Amino acid sequence: MAIHVYIPTPFRRATNNEARVTLEAASVKHALDSLEARYAGLKGLVRDEQGRVLRHVNIYVNSEAVDSVDGLGTALKDGDEIAIIPALAGG
Repeated sequence: MAIHVYIPTPFRRATNNEARVTLEAASVKHALDSLEARYAGLKGLVRDEQGRVLRHVNIYVNSEAVDSVDGLGTALKDGDEIAIIPALAGG
C-alpha cells in the first residue's frame, strides 16, 4: 500500500530536497523506519536513539495527530499522508 510522507523544509537537506516521498508501510513506525533506511540523514531529526519521536516534532496522518490515535503504532492505509512537522521557535 502506497503512502505519502510530507518532508518539512528544515529536513529536506536529508532527503535530497524531496518535499514528498512515497513508500510502502503498514504503520507510522514502519514508515519512519523506511524513511530512515532510505535517507540516513533523517536519523536523529525525527526520532531519538530509542525510536521515540522527539518532543519538538509532531506527526500527523491525514491531518490528525498520531498522539491522539495510536502513536507510532497508528495503522496506515493506501493513499494516507503523513506530515512530519517540527516545532518552530523564533521571535
